[in-house]
Amino acid sequence: MSPFYNELQFAPLNEILTTASSIRDKNWGRTITYSRKVFVPLTNMCRDTCGYCTFVKHPSDSDARIMTPEQVLKEAKKGQKKGCKELLFSLGEKPELRYKEAKNALGFLGYKNMTDYLADMCQLIISETSLLPHVNAGTLSDNEIDKLRPYSASMGMMLETISKRLSKKGMPHFACPDKMPLLRIRTIRKAGEKRVPFTTGLLIGIGETWDERIEALEMINLLNKEYAHIQEVIIQNFQRKPDISMSEHEEPTLEDMLRTIAAARIILDPEISLQAPPNLHERHIDYLRAGINDWGGISPVTIDFINPQHEWPEISKLKENCATVDFDLKERLTIYPKFIKERRTYLDSNLANRISILAREDGLAFEQTLEAAQ
Repeated sequence: MSPFYNELQFAPLNEILTTASSIRDKNWGRTITYSRKVFVPLTNMCRDTCGYCTFVKHPSDSDARIMTPEQVLKEAKKGQKKGCKELLFSLGEKPELRYKEAKNALGFLGYKNMTDYLADMCQLIISETSLLPHVNAGTLSDNEIDKLRPYSASMGMMLETISKRLSKKGMPHFACPDKMPLLRIRTIRKAGEKRVPFTTGLLIGIGETWDERIEALEMINLLNKEYAHIQEVIIQNFQRKPDISMSEHEEPTLEDMLRTIAAARIILDPEISLQAPPNLHERHIDYLRAGINDWGGISPVTIDFINPQHEWPEISKLKENCATVDFDLKERLTIYPKFIKERRTYLDSNLANRISILAREDGLAFEQTLEAAQ
């Protein structure tokens, strides 16, 4: 780890915010983007039991489910009517490997594993709607990436942390086989080898140290140097929820978020987009001072299933708030302009052709009026 990066923990906050903002302005200008998307939680069962997760349901829970194709398509068409251009499939990791109930539910739908079902649901979205699928399926093997790549415009998986320590007993990743850092790094690397536009990021405030955050950012940057496939990095803050084992765990402060975002902007290749969720802190506009250039996915249709107690901001209001600090809010697609320019490398032809219709000349999305799409 670079000694300079370690010093970011103690440097005057305004100093590193100024540095990070100048990097952002030089490379991204005063435009901040977001993706108008519909979130589809294909299954909320998972073989991992993270201490901070409220999304996952045990198969014995009455709310545990795998969505049917009919339900998937219904949600997708709701999003399409509201002007969404991205459909994000979020799902628990490989529940069929741990729970017979999940395995049986998949069998009822005609599948042996969740990845095959996910690939077919992506294909359904492509054939029946104008949306672009993005998959957030967790750790993936070579074969699984190959199955999903023809039908997903981009993929994602939060690295979260590089700390093995957090997988020990009593820590948030204990007994979570898919949260071992080596496996997650391997997935990001394999996605790079296969030329998949990829989203990753950090979840801060779950017990990691500052040095571990810096090491995680350096690892992400190293992987991008090898494959140039990481299109965006998310800095997400842990949020307490009443129904999790970490319900009393302290949340990151605003200063902690600002310092970490700024460190990310300073460490990462400036061409990597940097985002932070706007619904997880009431002072989210301050994130602009720390160097973000993107708000991530915002849905006018579905809730934030990972943090259901936090509503998405109204897009028109967010645009007004950004304007007060001289930023212009613009809509993007799930795949960023840099990768759209090289879409024949990063996308199968069916997706490349669709993006040619949805993207403006500058690679951002054709927008409808916000009033009509809210």
